[in-house]
Amino acid sequence: MSTRTWDGLDIPAAGTYKLDVAHTNVGFTAKHMMVSKVRGQFTDFDGSVTIADNPLESSAELTIKAESITTGQPDRDNHLRSEDFLAAEKFPTLTFKTTRVTGHSGDEFTVVGDLTIRDVTKEIELKVEYNGAGTNPWGQQLWAFSISAEFDREQFGLTWNQALEAGGVLVGKKIKIEIEGEANPA
Repeated sequence: MSTRTWDGLDIPAAGTYKLDVAHTNVGFTAKHMMVSKVRGQFTDFDGSVTIADNPLESSAELTIKAESITTGQPDRDNHLRSEDFLAAEKFPTLTFKTTRVTGHSGDEFTVVGDLTIRDVTKEIELKVEYNGAGTNPWGQQLWAFSISAEFDREQFGLTWNQALEAGGVLVGKKIKIEIEGEANPA
C-alpha cells in the first residue's frame, strides 16, 4: 500500500478510501435491565474516508440502513426497527459525517462529527485508532481502524423504556458504538 510517514506514523497516502463492508463490523452495546449488556450490529452500510495531506484535516462519512439492525433475537430486532426505537420505515438511514479532527496521540485520533438518527442530528466524539496498512494476499491495498464512541440515545428521540419492579429501567440510556474495519482505495 502506498503509505507515508506523518508524525511518526506510517499512514496511507492522501486520497479517498471506501469501507470494505466484508471486513467491517458496525456494532453497538446497550445496557439491559441495568445489569447486563445486549450487543448488536448493523449489516447494511456504506462509507468512505478521505485522508487529507494533513491527516488532521481528513473527513469521513457513514450511512447505515436502519432495517439492517440485528441482535440475534428476531422479536427484539423487530422492536428496535419499530416506532419505539429507530422507526426504520419512516427513517430508513442513520448517518455520520465528520466535522473535524480535534487531535491525536500516537495512533489514536479524536474525531468529532454529526450523527443523525430519526432526523435528529447531534454532535458526537469518536476515538479512532489507526491499526496499520498493508496489502492482502490478493494484492488489494487496505488500512485498518477501530472506532469507539458513546452517546445518550434519548437525545435522538429514542426514549422508549419500561420501569422495572425492583427499580431502574429495562434499557439503558447510553449506547456504545464499536466499529472494527478496513478501507480500500476508492
